[in-house]
Amino acid sequence: MEVSEKRSKIIPVNAYTELKPGEDYKPVVPAGKPVAEITTRSVLMGVAGAVIFTFAASYIGLKTGNVIETAIPIAILAIFFGRLLAPRNTLLQNVIVQSIGAASGVVVAGAVFTIPALYIIPQLHPEIQLKPNILQIFIACTIGGFLGIVLIIPLRRYFVKEEHGKLPFPEATATTEILASGEAETGGGAGKMLLTSFGIGMIFDFIIEVFHAWNPTLTARALLGGWGERLYTDIKMDIRATGLATYLGLGYIIGVRYAAIIAAGSVLASVLLVPLVYFVGSRLGAPLPPGDVLIRDMSPADIFGNYVRPIGIGGIAMAGLLGVIKMSRIIIGSLSLGFKGLTSGAHAGRDEHERTDTDILPKNVLLIQVAVLILMFFTFLWVGHSIKIALVGVIVTAVLGFLFTPVAARAIAIVGVNPVSGMTLITLIIACAILAAIRGPGEDIAVYMFAALIIGCAICTALSTSGAFISDLKIGYWLGSTPRKQQVWKFLGVVVAALSVGAAIWLLESGYGFIKNGQPNPDLTAPQGNLMAAVVYNSLDPNAVTPWLLYGLGACMVILLEMVSVPALAFSLGVYLPMSINLPILIGGIAGWLIQRRGKSDREKTARRDQTILVASGLMAGAAIAGILSAIFKVVDNTYWNHAFDHAVNLSLRPRVMGVDGAFQEAAWFGRMGVWFGAAMFVLLIVICHVLAKKGAREQIETEDRAGSRTMGRGGSA
Repeated sequence: MEVSEKRSKIIPVNAYTELKPGEDYKPVVPAGKPVAEITTRSVLMGVAGAVIFTFAASYIGLKTGNVIETAIPIAILAIFFGRLLAPRNTLLQNVIVQSIGAASGVVVAGAVFTIPALYIIPQLHPEIQLKPNILQIFIACTIGGFLGIVLIIPLRRYFVKEEHGKLPFPEATATTEILASGEAETGGGAGKMLLTSFGIGMIFDFIIEVFHAWNPTLTARALLGGWGERLYTDIKMDIRATGLATYLGLGYIIGVRYAAIIAAGSVLASVLLVPLVYFVGSRLGAPLPPGDVLIRDMSPADIFGNYVRPIGIGGIAMAGLLGVIKMSRIIIGSLSLGFKGLTSGAHAGRDEHERTDTDILPKNVLLIQVAVLILMFFTFLWVGHSIKIALVGVIVTAVLGFLFTPVAARAIAIVGVNPVSGMTLITLIIACAILAAIRGPGEDIAVYMFAALIIGCAICTALSTSGAFISDLKIGYWLGSTPRKQQVWKFLGVVVAALSVGAAIWLLESGYGFIKNGQPNPDLTAPQGNLMAAVVYNSLDPNAVTPWLLYGLGACMVILLEMVSVPALAFSLGVYLPMSINLPILIGGIAGWLIQRRGKSDREKTARRDQTILVASGLMAGAAIAGILSAIFKVVDNTYWNHAFDHAVNLSLRPRVMGVDGAFQEAAWFGRMGVWFGAAMFVLLIVICHVLAKKGAREQIETEDRAGSRTMGRGGSA
């Protein structure tokens, strides 16, 4: 839909268009109208959203390589719960709830791209001892988040006011429309749908992850019998899908096109490349590096991990770099904005400005910037144990943050996509090159790797924060919030999210582990973390054995894909991630497409699309909480929870046998019968989601019709 078609009845007609000479934009809540914004309720709701969705986004990001957007579900829940309280939330209270809570997604993006590497490197290379803790992760994420906020404040007026109608702000537009629909009383059913799907996703994955009530791993070996067994043993073709609500919801969200592209990468990897490597390598009489055993003795998973996954890593890296190159016009045009921010808004925050156009005072912004730099220096001094590392860390983080922050904000404002992975990769390469140059003979390489990853985490968090925060400020501009209040309380959101993400990463690593049998754990793949670990290790360790040929093949693959206009990053993720993740994502994409297509009219199809997104968001968030709970149970008392189901049902109905893939040896319903049962439960979940989306679409249309009738009864519409 065009933006103009999506405009809510309470949004002014000139909200999304350029202003005529002499025309001013008047927000939904006028500057002179006193409306509650910062209240105990709005702050507590925002903090609760930040905590819950930080844990959820951390799990999804580490499991699938995709960080879920949290702004929209938090806005929906703010409307829903705000209506249950008396007096009900004001529009501007909901803006604050969304702004504080949305810090979850951006801080998670910064952390899960880099912090897992601190755990991955010592597990793959035991001679390198990195010992991260929650406090270090918290400080690194807080530094990055604060940096992203203070560097974007001087540019607020330029992005949200001076460029009004010129920058589309797609993400901010969607969230604004949701908040406006809540004010217009047409968005109440969304919260109920979100919570319902949240409960379904949590229960479904909880039963699997905690009680192992059935086998979610659907394999050709089990479903096809002898044919599948021959595919596996004779040509090393291992076709599988994991039937979890997590993956189904992600498929709904990303859509059938991107799901198909990701799945195509998996097909190339598991159906073509793994058998090809086995066919060629089985004749070799010695191990072929990077593998350390004969290829003919390897399982499909071993071949994939040693020879195919590095191709995916090379592809992801090249796709990130090309993403930055493709945005070169935005980057070049944005570099001057950083310098503009040093002088623009010199009077911002003075009393003569309207409430809707006031920022934190420039002198206070400067003091915060200085405080962040001081904290940054002592953090790098703590991590690197030397003043030279601390100085390099501060200079690189400050300079690249200053240069890249307006790039991230402008990219979000124009296309809704933040090239954060590519810019973080560039940051790590630059940081590693400088740190390698200053490293003296005999100095512990571990401290340099640690410092490089903390730099990467701070920059990544700063970029993701700045891009999302400019969207928050644009939302506030359209609806009539006080920018200064959004800015002050965004700091709280970052602190809460940084504390939560440190705990989430530690918990998930302790419960699942990022590495299993020398390869990324299929239950927690952390693709970006593995990429950053490879970059840092290969850049700083002079003894590193790097599969440059495989990385180069991945890079060449991406260049060819770009030449034929295929989304290269999605395809590379498909090559990197195991097929067990990507096939159910494709199934989710197809299911979502079918649900939307079955609408009888364009209006019903649009309503079904909206409801599918709600169902998917709730499904993923609920499934993520189930995964977090599973990690807690694994850490607290693994033995008890693994056997808890045995005490709840009749053991004679569930023979305790090893599954086809050797997984969940003491869990229920394995073997071929268990696989078919798992497939049936996954199909049942799809049917339930279809029914929910269909019912929600019908209720959405009825609610809109009632709201329209009331508006006409009052004498017309805006």
